[in-house]
Amino acid sequence: MSTTSRETPPTQDDAAHEPAGTAAPERREPAGDVAWHRRLRTAVRPYLPALVLYGGAKVLSLGVFAWLLEYGGDYHRKPPRFGGGAHWWDVLGTWDGWWYLQVAQNGYRPEPLKPLAPGGAFTAQQNSVAFFPLYPTLIRGVADLTGLSLLGSAILVSVVCSFIAAAGIYAVISLLAGARAGTIAAGLWAVAPAAGVEWAVYTESLFVAITAWACYAVLRRRWVSAGMLAFLSGLSRPTAAALIGAVGLAALVTVLRRDSRREQGLAGPLYAMIAAPLGLLAYVAWVGHAMGDLTAYFTLQREAWAHYFDYGAYTLDVLRNVAVGHSDYLFAFPVPDLVAVQLVVALPFLVALMLRKRPPLVLTAYTLASIVTVLGTQQMFGNTPRYLLPVFPLLLAPAAALSRLKWPSLLVLFTTTAVASGWYANYLIFELGIP
Repeated sequence: MSTTSRETPPTQDDAAHEPAGTAAPERREPAGDVAWHRRLRTAVRPYLPALVLYGGAKVLSLGVFAWLLEYGGDYHRKPPRFGGGAHWWDVLGTWDGWWYLQVAQNGYRPEPLKPLAPGGAFTAQQNSVAFFPLYPTLIRGVADLTGLSLLGSAILVSVVCSFIAAAGIYAVISLLAGARAGTIAAGLWAVAPAAGVEWAVYTESLFVAITAWACYAVLRRRWVSAGMLAFLSGLSRPTAAALIGAVGLAALVTVLRRDSRREQGLAGPLYAMIAAPLGLLAYVAWVGHAMGDLTAYFTLQREAWAHYFDYGAYTLDVLRNVAVGHSDYLFAFPVPDLVAVQLVVALPFLVALMLRKRPPLVLTAYTLASIVTVLGTQQMFGNTPRYLLPVFPLLLAPAAALSRLKWPSLLVLFTTTAVASGWYANYLIFELGIP
């Protein structure tokens, strides 16, 4: 596998030159402005079908979600922090969203770990430092600039980032399988299991926006951009380790093969390798310093949220319990868990199809590392679809296969799945489980 790909021809300056005498000089737009506007339109135009398909599917799905919430009415009886609210859109800021809004409003309040006994292990209570800073920082910035509420600002950030993510998915998939497949991949991401968090107060849209464009930068050998984006990903969520490792591996292979000497030298790949992990390492180190223990972040995740890497023991426990109709395991949510089991069973098939397409190294490494991290960690199993939502390279093979269909058939497909996703991608996790 190789991280190289063919470069697209450079965009030519197609600024129009008006014939002499056709307009008064004072009414002409400066040539530089004409060129800038036309370059922008030329750059945006290829993404429009993907963004329209993505946006249309999301609006339809969200409408079904709102209708189901009002029909069920259960959210009115839940505490605002745990899935309830006065209005249906308040549900989008509950659970993890509540924590991000607290950070945006009050900042972090780290508390030192407390030993269970003198010289014994540490214990920890849930604390906001478990939630990485990039997303709440953006929320606060948008709120200060626009005057919107924190909830409105958070949803605005998520929606904007979701379109940037959809464009990034289009850019990567179209580079490998054509523009039609790229457009379909963006639409599939809109209706994927757990896609409801893309327009909620969650980091998935921000993280995928960073990840997709970081992978695209690697494919285009724009190593400085790849390193900077990987750095930012480390400030957004801990699972950025998969992207950081994939970018670093692709850069290392480029250096070892000396491919870069024929292009830009070694400085770009070396920069990417060094810069990529710094954001994640810096935040984890800060948490350790603030809480009085270098491993405080991992202790917090294990003791307060029961999230830790267990080499797949918890996943296996859930699979065998669900198979026999039992719920004798931690974080049992019958309906979301059953949907998650179906996705886990489909994973080997999806991975095999992806590998048949011979994707570049950065996509393969990112996908496999992400899957191992998700399935190898004890966490709420019903959230597995959400944890796998950022693994967009899995859409490569389905998008390429669906690209053979004509658009009337595709529109029926996406309309049907968008309606259905109002339940399985939205209501299922927010109301029948915990997102």
